[in-house]
Amino acid sequence: MSAKEFDTDVVVIGSGPTGATAALALATYGVQVTVATYYNWTANTPRAHITNQRTMEVLRDLGIEAQVAKYATPWDMMGDTLFTTSFAGEEIARLRTWGTGDERLGDYLQGSPCPMMDIPQTAMEPVLLTSAAERGARLLFNTEYLSHRQDDGGVTVVLRDRVSTRQFELRAKYLVGADGARSTIVQQLGLKIEGEHARAGTVYTLFDADLSRYVEHRPSILYWIVTSGALFGEIGMGLLRAIKPWHQWISGWGFDLAKGDPDMSPESVSAKIRVMVGDPNLKISIRSTSVWYVNQAYATTYSVGRVLCGGDAVHRHPPSSGLGSNTCIQDAFNLAWKLAFVIRGDAGPQLLESYTLERAPIGQQVVMRANQSRLEYAPLNRCFRVVGDEDPVLAGLKRLRDPGPEGAAIRADLAKALELKNTEFNAQGVEMNQRYASSAVLAESNATPETWQRDRDLYLQATTRPGAKLPHVWLVDGGGRRISTLDVVGHGRMSLVTGLSGIAWIDAAERLAQPFLRTVVIGSADAQDLYCGWARCREMAEAGALLVRPDGYIAWRHLDAVWDASTAFDALRSALKAILSTTLSAD
Repeated sequence: MSAKEFDTDVVVIGSGPTGATAALALATYGVQVTVATYYNWTANTPRAHITNQRTMEVLRDLGIEAQVAKYATPWDMMGDTLFTTSFAGEEIARLRTWGTGDERLGDYLQGSPCPMMDIPQTAMEPVLLTSAAERGARLLFNTEYLSHRQDDGGVTVVLRDRVSTRQFELRAKYLVGADGARSTIVQQLGLKIEGEHARAGTVYTLFDADLSRYVEHRPSILYWIVTSGALFGEIGMGLLRAIKPWHQWISGWGFDLAKGDPDMSPESVSAKIRVMVGDPNLKISIRSTSVWYVNQAYATTYSVGRVLCGGDAVHRHPPSSGLGSNTCIQDAFNLAWKLAFVIRGDAGPQLLESYTLERAPIGQQVVMRANQSRLEYAPLNRCFRVVGDEDPVLAGLKRLRDPGPEGAAIRADLAKALELKNTEFNAQGVEMNQRYASSAVLAESNATPETWQRDRDLYLQATTRPGAKLPHVWLVDGGGRRISTLDVVGHGRMSLVTGLSGIAWIDAAERLAQPFLRTVVIGSADAQDLYCGWARCREMAEAGALLVRPDGYIAWRHLDAVWDASTAFDALRSALKAILSTTLSAD
């Protein structure tokens, strides 16, 4: 089928974090992409917000890190997560979170060139979509997805304009289903979703109120409220979350599903917020109130034929641990370069099979981690409350302040309970230790299983093993500016990384002369290893080599030095053929 028979290369259904990132990446890579969304514009509530270091690396690679940062709460203000009886009331505990504490800050700085940030979804999506449109993506708002038909040559997508009610079709080579947790595409494909839906419910209210006098001296984005006036749901606490410090907020509390719909009247909601703040006269302007449900569900397969799904369509979980939009964006980043390579003919279609193999285990891991984080509030609650007492929180506080043996034991329990919450709030390992195993990663035949030197969930373990992300270390460019190893790879191309003595590899890449392959020589004028950081972490000879994929993950490694150009050529060509499922011509 000729290119003229296609309206676009890829149709993306949905403009949330997954769809918008897919559109941006594909447009950046020169792929014709059309995004169709049911809605008139982007997210109307600031749902997802925690933006971890790996996602910031993705945004950095796509060239929008600085744009996104303009709308973010900076890292150092994400701060001390509080557990308190109210903003005006007695504090129970604080936890240094998101890597901002003295004990963990160095780990986070060493692990990535990017800080964490807090970016509400209402700010993130417009940047992603606007950037995608600027780079050539076509955006169709108020457009309802109805169905699709796929065949050996492509996918025909049936859509309906919600304004004119006109039904029309788009012919594409591939379809990306990023249509959210109630995904029609997932249902039509018959993808199996394992787990449980709507296990618990939460009321979320977006409101404006000036709370600066309560919090500007103890900045944070999350404040957990333990109050006798309302014992809140599955987690057992209420939440006040800063959206625009310190004047716009979200309040959240659980409700009993067995008792039916919660009271979401302005009077009831305002009363609860005033209790959580501890100010009965607080002036509140409510913007919106909604309900969301706790899910613990994931798909085991992400695609059928030419239709590939990502984001909330295939993994559904609560916001605990702040993994939601991060996983969505990273799904899209993994998929986009593979689609681009296949569409351009740089890879065979078998490359797309690696998408499910790599991302489905991550989706399952994230779903389980987020739900486990909710369960791990129970030890804290046991410290805060005395079950059966007329005022369980007041009784719990009295016990917590007791100078006698019982108080000492409870305070010890509190310290252990806070330590456990590091797996939600300081889990750099959960966010950065993802490992891929697929045909797009060539495992070393004689390699021993990776040994984790520290807790895998808490601590990043940098490595150049195939399937891991390229470690970040600081290099120096030709102008004397500091750049990351992540800055010299990616950007839509495969990268052959070697050292000054890797002359054979440089020759091999030149001989292959593939437009999708660049050579990075660490130690050269444009990538000087002046800090010797790469020498310490590369785990291979200087004349060895890595193949780094466009998403920054290592696809192949040659540990030993190679001095013979023919040997290097044969090894490099064989690796690329296997990774990309294609045949490479040679001169």
